[in-house]
This record gives sequence, structure tokens and C-alpha cells, in this order.
Amino acid sequence: MRAPRTGAPQGGGFLAKAAAVTAGLTAIGAVLGLVRDQILAGYFGAGAETDAFLVAWTVPEFASTLLIEDAMALILVPAFSRALTRRSGALFGDPVRELVRGTLPRLTLGVGVVAALLVVAAPLIVSALAPGLPDRALAIDCTRLTATCVLSFALVGYCSAALRAHGCFLPPAAIYVAYNAGIIGTMVVLREPWGVRSAAAGVAVGGVLMVLVQAPSLVRELRTRPVPTREPEALAPASTGDGRILVLGLIAPVVAFSLCRQSQTLIERFLASPLPAGAISHLNYAQKVAQMPMILSLMLCTVSFPVVARALAAGDTEAARRRVERDLLLAAVVVLVGASTVIAAAPRIVELLFERGEFSSADTTATAAVMRVYALGLLGQTMVGTLVRCYFSAARPLWYPAAAMGAGLVTTAAAGVPGAHYWGAVGIAGANALGITLTAVLLLRGAHRQAVPVRVDRLGEGLLRLATAGAWATGAGWLSSVAIGPAALAVAVSGLVVVGVFLLFIACAAKAPEIPPLPRSAYRRTPHARRHRAASTAAEASPVGEAPSVGGDVPLDHRHR
Repeated sequence: MRAPRTGAPQGGGFLAKAAAVTAGLTAIGAVLGLVRDQILAGYFGAGAETDAFLVAWTVPEFASTLLIEDAMALILVPAFSRALTRRSGALFGDPVRELVRGTLPRLTLGVGVVAALLVVAAPLIVSALAPGLPDRALAIDCTRLTATCVLSFALVGYCSAALRAHGCFLPPAAIYVAYNAGIIGTMVVLREPWGVRSAAAGVAVGGVLMVLVQAPSLVRELRTRPVPTREPEALAPASTGDGRILVLGLIAPVVAFSLCRQSQTLIERFLASPLPAGAISHLNYAQKVAQMPMILSLMLCTVSFPVVARALAAGDTEAARRRVERDLLLAAVVVLVGASTVIAAAPRIVELLFERGEFSSADTTATAAVMRVYALGLLGQTMVGTLVRCYFSAARPLWYPAAAMGAGLVTTAAAGVPGAHYWGAVGIAGANALGITLTAVLLLRGAHRQAVPVRVDRLGEGLLRLATAGAWATGAGWLSSVAIGPAALAVAVSGLVVVGVFLLFIACAAKAPEIPPLPRSAYRRTPHARRHRAASTAAEASPVGEAPSVGGDVPLDHRHR
């Protein structure tokens, strides 16, 4: 899936196709992730051995957020977008290749050194993350294996950001398919001689496969425009400014935000390590399932983030604002439907997915309780993932998101200490939901003053009405799940009931937000649609839910293709 090589702008049709491709491959990757967790649970259960691996699993979780999902994308997608904007008008040189030459070697060297230090410092890492862990030696071995992913994940994140900025979405969407396939295959092959260490080795194998999935496509993209042998000196500063992005300190706010966000997991593992064996495993399994709606809800934002960055690079703030507002509402619908289903049918979901082999019914009960509490923070997680793009799409990132995330992190830690003492893993999950919700509120309230000035009041009203619909849908789904015997049927019926009640409430409630479909291709082809898009004042006066579709409103030049 790649952007057309014509001079036409990226329309909603392209965004819809890109979102569909991303959704399909993300769904396959998520299914493989569930299979991975099922194999892990079936082979090793939810005991001390699995806890040791999950402490080591903190390294790839942390690296994934920092190097693939958040920091790398938030830094490099705008940088490549600005380079592509300059490329279309440059007579000499290639700003994109200049950016690659200025950043990729330094990035590879820097993260390579960090990966080597993590391998050496594995004993200190385990002691810091989980001081009360029963099998410390096993956790150290697993950490040394997983630490190798720091280098591979950095290269993966770099390739993903560059390809998405170029309008190429298929290889980045396939990375988690390759990653989980590598872990599953390694566990199956090496389980007997290595035990749970095979899962840690699978992380290293999966990281290499993710790089191999994307590298050929990026090489092809960089070869699309030849570089002249000589370039005028006047163009040198414009083409190399972004090349120094990794050494000028511009990335500090983004890195600080990502570190604070992922540190919630560190706090959870730290607080859970003194609890009875299996607590870390219950938190992990619950989080993996509960976060699936959030992952699905952020797919559209992943596809449209380059559009927002290119719009800001072209000075079209209005188009960027409408795109972000649309994404927020669509993401909220997806995550609330998913969260309602998770809360309503949590025990049946865990029973269906994990209750076999070493995973007992007691583990099902404990994991389901944690999963329900985790789901309370899913809307906050999605809002944070979407709103942060308003702050980091501009040329110079801001510190406010890091401060908001820091406030949420402090709240998680402060609430987690008594929560773990009185309620165990459930209390830790509750502290997580509280902290991320506070961060989402802070980001929403400050968004109207940023590079993408979203209309906070209307968005807040729409989100509140959607949350009310989710509450009604949760109750109906719970009644359906407890009334049906077989787990698979109960989960299916509960999900259908949740969707039906949610949509019925949205259709009948007074002043319910209108969720625009993606795309309105037929509407866009009419003369009336073209006149409507030209009327910018009418677009500004329309409510959030009634804003015209944004995909065709962002004038992107594709001559660089």
C-alpha cells in the first residue's frame, strides 16, 4: 500500500485503503500475539519462571514504545515530511537522502552502544526492576537476550517512520506479524533445551525479521530520485537542518514523554514483584488483551499522522485540525466499543484464550479481574496516543506532553503503593488507569493552544456522550455474557450486544456526536462537494462531528514519488 505517484493529493480513498491494509495486518499481528501468549501460558503457566521472563520482556516493551511506536515516529515523521515538502521544489540535491545520511549512522552507533551496555548491565537491571523476584538468574539470562532488540527496534522504527512519511504503509504494518512469528517459531523449536529462555531468544529473532521486512522497501524509496554530483552551497543549510535533528536537543521533549509513558510498566512490575508468584503474569496477560481495542483505535492515527505533519509543513493548520478532530472521535468509538466488550466478558475472554495447560481457573479469575480494571483506562490511553500528535507534529516539539505524562506517572506511583498493598494486582491496574486518564485530561485541555488547535469544548462534549453510550453497552454486554454457557458463544454474543446497544444509544441520544465515515468518496466527487470544500468559513463554523472529510483537503505534492 503506497501513495500514488501522481500530483494529486492524498484523498480519503487512499487513506481508507491504507487504514484497511494497516488494520488487516495489525489484526493478523494481534492474533499472532495472542497465539504467542497462549503458547507462553500453555508451556510455562503463570508462575515464577514466567515472571522471570516478563521482567526481561520489559526491555522490548520499553524499546518498542520508545523506538517504534512513540519517540521515533513523533520525531522522524515530521522530519521526513518537511524533507519531502522541500524535495518537490528542489532543483539540486535530495533533502530526503541528506536527512538519512545525517541521522541513520549516528542512530545506529548510539543505540548499538546502548544495547551492549544493557547486555552487560543485565544483573543491575533485574535488581532495579524486580528486587523481590524469586528466580533472579533466569531473569538475567532472558534480559541479556532481549536487550539485543534495542538495536533492531531502532532500525525498525526508523524504517517505519520514513516509509509512512513517503505514503508506503504495507511494510510498516507487517512488522508485528514478522515479530510474533519469530517469537513463536523460536519458542516451538527451542523450548526443550532452553525453557522460557526460548521466548527471550525469539525476541532477538523477531527484531531481525522486522528489519528485513522493511529495509528493501526503504531502499527502493530512496532510489526514486537520483542525487546530482554537485549541489549549490545555498541549498546546503536547508537540506541538512533536519539531518542534525538527533544532536540538536530537539528530540528531548519527545524522548522524555515516551520514557514517562513506558515507565508506567516499570512501576507496575516493581510494585508487583513482592506480591505472590504469578502477579506479574496476571498483569501481563490482562494488559495484552485489554490493550487490543486501543491498538485498533490508533491505526487510523498512524495512517493519518504523516498527513497532519505534511499539512503543517505546508502551513495548512485548518486541514490538520479537522484531521485530528476526526481521528479523535473515530478512535474513541473503536476503543469504547472494545473496552465495553472487555469489561462485560472479561472472565469468558480469558477462559477462551488462556485456560489450558499450566494456566488454571484461578489464573483466569485473577487475570479477568485485572483486565476489567485496565479497560477503564483505555479511553485515556487512546486520547494520549492521538492528542500527542497535536504537540509533536510541528517542527519544534514542546515539553507540555512530557510534563502531563510525568503528572500521570506520579499519580500512578502514588496510587499504586496503597493499591498493591490492599488489592494486589487489581490495585496496580487501577493506579495505571487513574494515571493515564489524568494525562489524557491534561493533554486535552492544553491542545487548543498548540500547533493543531483542536476545539476542546466540542471534543470533550462528544467524548462524554460516547463514554455514556459505552457504559450502557457494558451493562447489556455483561448480562449477555453471564447468561450463556460456552465461552466462545458468550464472547461473540456479548460483543454483538455491545456494538448494537452502543450504536442504538448514539442514534437515539440527544446531541449525540456524528461520527463521519471514512471516506466520503462519492460525496467528494460531486460539484457540490468541491464548492463545499472551497468554503473555508463554512468548514470552520461546522461542529466537530460535522466537519468535512480531511483526506482530500490536504494539498500534498507527490511529484517526489
